[in-house]
Amino acid sequence: MLERQWAAAAARPDWRGSGASAEFINLSDILAFFSRYVVSILLWALVGIVGASLYLATSDRIFTARTQILIEPKLPQFMQQQMVEVSLSLDTAQIESQLALLRSQKIAMMVVEELGLAHDEAFRDTGGPGLGERVARLRALLSGKPYVPASVEEADANQTEAALKQRAADIFSRSLDVQRVGVSYAIDIFFKSQDPALAARIANATADAFVREQMETRAVAAREGVVWLEKRIDEAGAQMNKATQIAQEFRATYDYRIDKPDDTAAAAGKHADGPTLEQLEVQAETYRKMYESLLSAYTGAVNQQPFLIANSRVITTAVQPNVQSQPRKRLTLVFGAFAGLMLGVGLAFVRHSLDRTLRTPRQIGEQLGLVCIGELPPAVSRKGPGVYDEVVRDPHSPFSANLRSARAVISLADAGKSRLCIGITSAPAGGNKSAVASNLAALYAASGVQTLLVDIDPRFTLTHAFRERFTRAETGDGLHEPGSAACGIGTVAPALFDFLPNAERGPATLALPANMQVLLKKLDGYKVVIFDLPAYEFGADGLLVCSLLDGVVVVAEGDRTPLDSLADLARTLRIANAPLLGVLLMHARRLPRLPIRSMLRRFA
Repeated sequence: MLERQWAAAAARPDWRGSGASAEFINLSDILAFFSRYVVSILLWALVGIVGASLYLATSDRIFTARTQILIEPKLPQFMQQQMVEVSLSLDTAQIESQLALLRSQKIAMMVVEELGLAHDEAFRDTGGPGLGERVARLRALLSGKPYVPASVEEADANQTEAALKQRAADIFSRSLDVQRVGVSYAIDIFFKSQDPALAARIANATADAFVREQMETRAVAAREGVVWLEKRIDEAGAQMNKATQIAQEFRATYDYRIDKPDDTAAAAGKHADGPTLEQLEVQAETYRKMYESLLSAYTGAVNQQPFLIANSRVITTAVQPNVQSQPRKRLTLVFGAFAGLMLGVGLAFVRHSLDRTLRTPRQIGEQLGLVCIGELPPAVSRKGPGVYDEVVRDPHSPFSANLRSARAVISLADAGKSRLCIGITSAPAGGNKSAVASNLAALYAASGVQTLLVDIDPRFTLTHAFRERFTRAETGDGLHEPGSAACGIGTVAPALFDFLPNAERGPATLALPANMQVLLKKLDGYKVVIFDLPAYEFGADGLLVCSLLDGVVVVAEGDRTPLDSLADLARTLRIANAPLLGVLLMHARRLPRLPIRSMLRRFA
């Protein structure tokens, strides 16, 4: 009968055991996780903000200056008549070539030499200070003294001029950034420096050096072209003169009359296989035209040299920036807070995974295979003895309401017997077990049921708590029957249930099954008898009497009771054939479930 009633109760839809959602994580689990570790997560977020603040305090202020140049595309004539895709690919290649030129060592050296950056102390690397320098800056900040950076003059004293220029060129390359503006022919030049004025100067000098390099390259090409043309003009003039001379000598040597003597014709026949006069004249004319063409190109090249124009120009001049670009304070602080939050969540998840304490009712069903018969919040409205009759002093508190629900489940253990005997125990020793036993007895007594509370806890918790409120009911033989010769049964006010205290030679011996059987035979006058059993940590001997009871309830404290101890207790009770009703979870830090389904129905 008991098993059928208990199975029917466990099959109810609102039962708080292991449900069908055991394999899933719902919103309440997530909220419970964050409510449990919210303090540590926020502390790690604060640590992230502090770390970001220290990073900002020990970092250099970096300013970025920007200038912009425009490239004039020079497409060959035949390419301008081709498809647009070909033109675009050629434009991209040209722009990438210009970007490579801006990043080249040649431009870096030109700017370094022009501005004398090799010996400028304000020109420093913008990569940020190292760990040692940051520690030194932090110490100076905490001590209130200004930080004095190490001078680079001593380090530069032993280096050659070429090494200093190369180092400056390397710093220049790391601080320079060039980007194409969309798909246009404009190029942005960015330069970073700790000195905003120096950043603007170097950015403008970079643009000027780029334009100047193009001018110098075109000038050198023009000069080399003029030299080559002069050489080719001399060669073409000599060839033209020689060809003209050969043609004239050929014409003067032979007689080209129509009526000529036979000997003259015979002499002309000897030369039939050689070049003719027409061929010699054409060759001379060809050399003359070549000479004239080279001479015209030479004249044009000489005339255009003073008017060489670069195919790029500066369209935006860099100005001194007023706002630092690095480090970005707000972004750094937000990133530090976010990193701290993520680290806090990660550590909380590790702690949650390694934590072997009872936290939620789902663990009772999933990891222990037991049934959670209820959850009790802490009875915070009372302290001291008042916590043992919370249901009488404050019947509308959450503790009282939840315990009444748990009592309804516990009452299922009544299989039609004239007396219901319930034992209350726990894995580790604690006051909550005794408080549950006392309040449960008060609930039964308040409903008009003759109730007896028996204290057999070796710590004498209830006996000490009810010492001043306990009144013995004496009869003719000195004790109210049923009782024993070692102690008496009395009434506890204001709960109005009978109480059998623990004495040195009294109910403490009831932990033995033989003595418990004798006592149970004398308690026919009580409808409900509740035993405050010893905790499991005092040994399994005190739980041997559980097989004589109608049901045993295990009280577990959330976030305090180890799962392994609770599993050992459940195993011991099964071995002792004790009717284990389930686990009553106390101090559960669990947020109420959100009425999501009802909200959805309302909006639908």
